[in-house]
Amino acid sequence: MDVTALVPEVLTQIISWRVVLDIVLIGIGLFLIYRTLRTLGTWRIMAGLLVAIAFFAAAEVLNLRGIIWIYTNLTHVAIIALIVIFQPELRKMFAVAAALGRRGWRRGDSSLAVVISQAVFRLAEQKRGAILVFPGREPITEWLSGGFVLDAEPSAPLILSLSDPNSPGHDGAILIQNGKISSFAIRLPLSKTQTVPEELGTRHHAAMGLSEVSDALLVTVSEERGSVTVFHRGKMRVVQNADALTSRIVSHWQEAASPRLTSLKKSRKWSLVWELSISLSLAFLFWFTVIFAQAEMLERVFSVPVEFVAAPEHIAIVGDKPNEIKALLSGPKADLNGINSSQLAFKIDLSKMAPGKHTFVVTESNLQLPKRVKLLDADPSTFVLSFREIREKVVTVKPQLIGKLPEGLQIVAVSVNPQKIRILAPPGDSKTKEASVMVMTTPIYLENIREDTTIFCKIIAPPAIQPVDKGWPDVEVAITVKGKER
Repeated sequence: MDVTALVPEVLTQIISWRVVLDIVLIGIGLFLIYRTLRTLGTWRIMAGLLVAIAFFAAAEVLNLRGIIWIYTNLTHVAIIALIVIFQPELRKMFAVAAALGRRGWRRGDSSLAVVISQAVFRLAEQKRGAILVFPGREPITEWLSGGFVLDAEPSAPLILSLSDPNSPGHDGAILIQNGKISSFAIRLPLSKTQTVPEELGTRHHAAMGLSEVSDALLVTVSEERGSVTVFHRGKMRVVQNADALTSRIVSHWQEAASPRLTSLKKSRKWSLVWELSISLSLAFLFWFTVIFAQAEMLERVFSVPVEFVAAPEHIAIVGDKPNEIKALLSGPKADLNGINSSQLAFKIDLSKMAPGKHTFVVTESNLQLPKRVKLLDADPSTFVLSFREIREKVVTVKPQLIGKLPEGLQIVAVSVNPQKIRILAPPGDSKTKEASVMVMTTPIYLENIREDTTIFCKIIAPPAIQPVDKGWPDVEVAITVKGKER
């Protein structure tokens, strides 16, 4: 394989809006996968898959047929397994994609955030556990279970009472959205990562669990330590005072209520730019590797059937004619893989044939190959066919009776249906009689006949004789027998 010859060909394919769109879409997909896996903490599994993909790409480039066969046959099973294994990650990725242009819940004002923050730190002073959930852009209903609808204005006494250890719903989470406490005693999904230290309790694991699968802000109060911790996008941070918590809640509301890109901080914007750039670079590398592998020049032998088209009624082929040829083709791997043997045919146009011998040469134009596929050789590369003039005639079908009837029986009558058929045969000369072009049925063995019998037979004709229609008709032969008189 000439690598230097392939590079210009690949580069010419890049200069296309379709290719650019292809690379951009692949890059966006890689970006969403990376962000999702990083949030959920399962990026190590994906890293292993990327290594496997890179190994397969290298096998494609080096044409390692064994590795390619293994990957090809395991692809369908692997895809189903990946869907099952990465079901949460896929749901998260689609949720992020759907929320790109979506605004979050109506944000509350800073005074409401002050009320909530003061209530939270009063709970921390009293060492009462609590979880408060502030949704972002992404819907979180599917991740919540249980709970009771409240739809009340937030206030410090109400939050304190809902978190009272004697309250039936104090172990659940409080959902605050649209400026109200919409429900309480809600159960949250537990974290599936090892991010939360083991010494922290179920509340912190539940808060981390929801932050891993959504963009909601969660505030937890530890009943053992009296500390306040904020969870967002799979990260946790301890908050020291009510003012810091107020600022964080207001910032979250503003971020959820504004377009996604404008809500990002400058540092995060640059981080996203780098991540997108790396994703697009990987997409280009992946695309280039696949196209480079598919552009590899290969040689392959195909069996190509020979088809005779537009044959005139007065011309027939005399003798044997080829049914197929072996064609050695060369071209890019992608084009050769796209060729279906059933779609290939070496077509010979007989519309202008005259009686006599004609030589035919196998060429690319007769094979109708893809643009970048070339014909290197063919077996046979040329062949000679003899053509003879034929005319339409009507001849009698003769039953071919073999042997004798069993002793004591004799033939009374033999009828053939159809008795005469139309054929195409050489014109012959004035001495040629109809009998010379008579056609017969397949053999009928009389020793097996003991009564009146009807037999369906095929027609046997010399090679120079052809049926007028597409094929020979079936012939019905009726044989009537009787016993011999003594």
